[in-house]
Amino acid sequence: MEDLTSLLSDYGSLFREDTDFYNRIVLGTFLPHSVWAPLPHFLQTWLRNYIGGVLLYLLSGFMWCFYIYYWKRNFYLPKDAIPSQRAMLLQIAVAMKAMPWYTLLPTVSEYLVETGWTKCYPRLYHIGWLAYFVYLAIYLIVVEFGIYWMHRELHDIKPLYKYLHATHHIYNKQNTLSPFAGLAFHPLDGILQALPHTLSLFFIPTHFTTHLALLFLEGVWTANIHDCIHGKVWPVMGAGYHTIHHTTYRHNYGHYTIWMDWMFGTLQDPKEEEGKAM
Repeated sequence: MEDLTSLLSDYGSLFREDTDFYNRIVLGTFLPHSVWAPLPHFLQTWLRNYIGGVLLYLLSGFMWCFYIYYWKRNFYLPKDAIPSQRAMLLQIAVAMKAMPWYTLLPTVSEYLVETGWTKCYPRLYHIGWLAYFVYLAIYLIVVEFGIYWMHRELHDIKPLYKYLHATHHIYNKQNTLSPFAGLAFHPLDGILQALPHTLSLFFIPTHFTTHLALLFLEGVWTANIHDCIHGKVWPVMGAGYHTIHHTTYRHNYGHYTIWMDWMFGTLQDPKEEEGKAM
């Protein structure tokens, strides 16, 4: 029992060391020390996540839009499929209103990890590379399953769709979808869809920094799947599949891969849509 208590204490110290380091890097870069240093640790962490989330969303969105709409204009998409600047600015406004709430989730995750409520571990040498990849695979499968069903229920349960998810589904045509639509959700909707990342920590040993990286990579991934460009990389649930989701509302609820939609009968392949169009 004493060994377990000592181990948890050691883990807690390492988790706190990591979060303090991330806070210093981000907050120390963008804010004067006198502004952020007096804040409680939880608020420091939230502020770091907020700044990181905003930067990741705006930089990835602007870079991807510049590439597909201007640098490669009419190469990936026909002119009439490119969203207007007004549509993209409205999407940015929705996402910015939700961002303070979105970034509460990783902040709460970090608090739970630091206080010993989860099965997270701080360093790879604690379990080794083989176990790391095994647990990571389990984590990703569970997250995929959880996001699939959370997303599906946001459609199937009518009040959830009406009051939460419908905010995102006003973007239902190619010329209204853009990388900026990726985080244009009602705040609670966005939190619910990312919640499987946090819930998985309670029963799957997960590397702490990997968990944080995957949470923030959600911002990049959601930008990618809203660009309407079908990458045709099987079995990835890319933009070709997700565009169908935005037009039929009843297919392709999955996240990174097509497997959950295939298992539960909601998969619709972009090739089938192309065949119908011909």
